[in-house]
Amino acid sequence: MPVWDHPASQGGRQESPGLIFSLSSVLSALPHRKKTVYRSLCLALALLVAVTVFQRSLTPGQFLQEPPPPTLEPQKAQKPNGQLVNPNNFWKNPKDVAAPTPMASQGPQAWDVTTTNCSANINLTHQPWFQVLEPQFRQFLFYRHCRYFPMLLNHPEKCRGDVYLLVVVKSVITQHDRREAIRQTWGRERQSAGGGRGAVRTLFLLGTASKQEERTHYQQLLAYEDRLYGDILQWGFLDTFFNLTLKEIHFLKWLDIYCPHVPFIFKGDDDVFVNPTNLLEFLADRQPQENLFVGDVLQHARPIRRKDNKYYIPGALYGKASYPPYAGGGGFLMAGSLARRLHHACDTLELYPIDDVFLGMCLEVLGVQPTAHEGFKTFGISRNRNSRMNKEPCFFRAMLVVHKLLPPELLAMWGLVHSNLTCSRKLQVL
Repeated sequence: MPVWDHPASQGGRQESPGLIFSLSSVLSALPHRKKTVYRSLCLALALLVAVTVFQRSLTPGQFLQEPPPPTLEPQKAQKPNGQLVNPNNFWKNPKDVAAPTPMASQGPQAWDVTTTNCSANINLTHQPWFQVLEPQFRQFLFYRHCRYFPMLLNHPEKCRGDVYLLVVVKSVITQHDRREAIRQTWGRERQSAGGGRGAVRTLFLLGTASKQEERTHYQQLLAYEDRLYGDILQWGFLDTFFNLTLKEIHFLKWLDIYCPHVPFIFKGDDDVFVNPTNLLEFLADRQPQENLFVGDVLQHARPIRRKDNKYYIPGALYGKASYPPYAGGGGFLMAGSLARRLHHACDTLELYPIDDVFLGMCLEVLGVQPTAHEGFKTFGISRNRNSRMNKEPCFFRAMLVVHKLLPPELLAMWGLVHSNLTCSRKLQVL
């Protein structure tokens, strides 16, 4: 029986009529002049008793409502599996209790970094291993903790509507000619990817000019370029080789905020040849929920210790004998759901100066192996740069991604591949 229906809980209300009856008997025996005074006192006393009774059982806000259900301690109200039950639903029929609403994303709803407030980590200067590093590595380590910067140019509208494939290109503010060549060729947007699939959209990722004397001039040119095309994402960090990793994590965060539902992403450099038809054919039987990360995968690659090499890494920065598997940064495909998980995995690691290796480290955190594909040629169709294969359009027509082509070469090869080309043999790479 509910607590509020138990007879004992009504005892206070049963006493008040008897008290009023006894006082009425006393009044009848008094002289007429005193009756008025005593009647007022009795009514006041009866009103006080009634108010006290109501105060013990109801709050003022509940006075005209139904009696409240009993309050249960949350720690004691548990399901057999140990999950807490909402006390307000304890007495309800399970069919009447609405299913819990899924939790909304706890991430920011817009880019939340608006100022640059980053100082050098001078504590490193007292470390002996730090003092013997080359200047560029000391500079990198001084500011490695500075992960996110303000956004200068943004286009969240790129992900509105039904977008199937987002094409994202790493570029540098000074390389307008490369962006223009890509817009005319493989970066051209499509309203439909075919087969009932959504649109194909293109974006370029940039920082700011690395030379201060050029910064204002190039920023004005970039603003004009962006007004023409509306396809540039720019952040307030310097566009340097070591900051390519910043470009990776900034894009992943941007994707998580503004483009969380895109099924697939292609990410590449601005000096590659891409065959969009082959990319879309490859994706035709893929699912966005897959752990899809495909490209030209390097296994057991060793850190380069030669100081004259662009990719040189000192042992103090990375002491292991080999890198985790990673896809060459020239171009790779990934599923949207994996990209969002990759964003959170990368936030658990310290930044590393080689961007494609850093993404391999993030994949390792997730336990995801990148998939190698013959159609991705990060080092050219043939690693011998003088090979005729690297200039043969029939090979390019069969590939997905080929690195490296400068704007005149890209435009010429695009024209040949899309001409009435007759090839003696069809390559099967998809």
